[in-house]
Amino acid sequence: MSVIIEDNRRAGDVGPPVDRVPSGDSPTGASTSPARQMTVVSGVSLLARLLADQMQLTAVEEFARLHDDHHLPAQSRYYKSLIPASLPAPGQQYAFEVDLDRCSGCKACVTACHSLNGLDHNETWRDVGMLIGGTTELPVLQHVTTACHHCLEPGCMSACPVDAYEKDPVTGIVKHLDDQCFGCQYCTLACPYDVPKYHSGLGIVRKCDMCSDRLTHGEAPACVQACPHEAIAIRIVSRVQVVEDCEANTFLPAAPEPQITLPTTTYKSKKVFPRNLLPVDFHSVSAQHPHWPLIVMLVLTQLSVGAFLVGLGLERLLSAELAAAIRPLHSLNALAFGLLALGASTLHLGRPQYAWRAVIGLRHSWLSREIVVFGAFAGAAVVYAIGNWFGFESVGLGPFAHDAVGWSVGAFGLLGVFCSVMIYAFTQRAFWSFPLTATRFTLTTALLGIAATWVTLLALAVINNGPVTRLLVRRGDLICQALMIVTLTKLGFEALVFRHLLRKQTTPLKRSALLMTGPLARWTQARFACGVLGGVLMPIMLRTQIGDVEPSSVSMLLTSVVLANACLVGELLERYLFFAAVASPRMPGTIR
Repeated sequence: MSVIIEDNRRAGDVGPPVDRVPSGDSPTGASTSPARQMTVVSGVSLLARLLADQMQLTAVEEFARLHDDHHLPAQSRYYKSLIPASLPAPGQQYAFEVDLDRCSGCKACVTACHSLNGLDHNETWRDVGMLIGGTTELPVLQHVTTACHHCLEPGCMSACPVDAYEKDPVTGIVKHLDDQCFGCQYCTLACPYDVPKYHSGLGIVRKCDMCSDRLTHGEAPACVQACPHEAIAIRIVSRVQVVEDCEANTFLPAAPEPQITLPTTTYKSKKVFPRNLLPVDFHSVSAQHPHWPLIVMLVLTQLSVGAFLVGLGLERLLSAELAAAIRPLHSLNALAFGLLALGASTLHLGRPQYAWRAVIGLRHSWLSREIVVFGAFAGAAVVYAIGNWFGFESVGLGPFAHDAVGWSVGAFGLLGVFCSVMIYAFTQRAFWSFPLTATRFTLTTALLGIAATWVTLLALAVINNGPVTRLLVRRGDLICQALMIVTLTKLGFEALVFRHLLRKQTTPLKRSALLMTGPLARWTQARFACGVLGGVLMPIMLRTQIGDVEPSSVSMLLTSVVLANACLVGELLERYLFFAAVASPRMPGTIR
């Protein structure tokens, strides 16, 4: 023990000098045991010495005292080289620079961002993922820290219907205006990098703003300061150079295509990565958030539009008397579903009291356009329904305004469905591409429109409307055939996604097929079962009953109720899979 203490004195002069006691002799001259020699040093016991050591300042306290005494430079000097010394010039902007060779995956940047911005427990604005590849002899594991890329053409800003995003014209930083947001969450779908995060408690979306207030005062963002390896920095980049780099697709292995939004973050490395470098979660699939209010809104709006269009088309095949008998109830039913759909859409908003703001982004947001067009559709449908019930003179229109108002309802409805298609096609996800989404929505409009028209005709026949009963006898078989053809076409089209299971490469559409046959298999089975039941089996039963039984018979009423409900539930399940089975693009993640 005395030798150890002397070595400590020579290394750092810790404690008072200690006299060595000759081996085998005690201070009194008596022989002492080895244990006694180890515990007695100049009359000070080892326990007392250890207690004295514990009273010294900790490393953190020593570090803080040195800073308080100005023995070390100010903290900002350590990070001055990691932030620009001046503002960007015209044609330039701030951007993150990540040195992959320095990133160790410690997540100090995640913790610092979380602490500084006061985020909730499960809320993060910066994430750390992993890329893996190489061979068994030479494996490669690369950590990647990611946050908002402050793109040149931000998808979040283009999609937002309330202009809750702004891109600073000088610094290029994309900021989210919390007070302006009403929580539609469309930006979370439009961003290919999964950057905006929805906060259900606040009812708004939030995201990284590069700690712009700190940069304004010459201080580095929290993630930059916290990184112990200086792997993150803020640099000034040329916007022209960013466009060229995105064109060459030199962004990051397996990341979403940079041409979509032109991200400005630079990932640099001196290493040559193997060609098989992929995110560690590349082959994992997980269901996405279904957005039930949107499911209900999309299905019911398309039902309403389809009912109006089928009704308008059917009138061209009927006499004026028969068309006039069908029109009031049919237009009222179609209007009711349309208004119910618009009401359901507000349930998707985090702050529905600000729903009126949706018209602000009309120039650039397909969501704003959809809301405005369906608003016009609802207004025209109300006028049309009232005119059919009480006469168009009651709403200030002449008797010949019926066709003009009716076809304007159909035109606004079709335009609204087109806007719905573009909302999802804009995100550039393979499962939501324009051809696939347009076909789905169009067939849903036709299928539910035919089913709703059948229910209206049956209801009028039950009321003992003689001409409508005769219509069902003459044209009922044709209506059932049309419903079966549309249903089989739609089910066959939806089943085409399963052909991607045969592909060796893991594509976004293969991910969707894997989800529909894996975690979402029961939903998929229920969707096809309802589709076959409502659109094929029930129409076959109705065809056998038409002409043989009265429309008011229990068997035909029960068959029609099952038909209508099965078709509606089947389309709701289809729209659930539309949201849940989409392959969501994202930056490299972690093992799930």
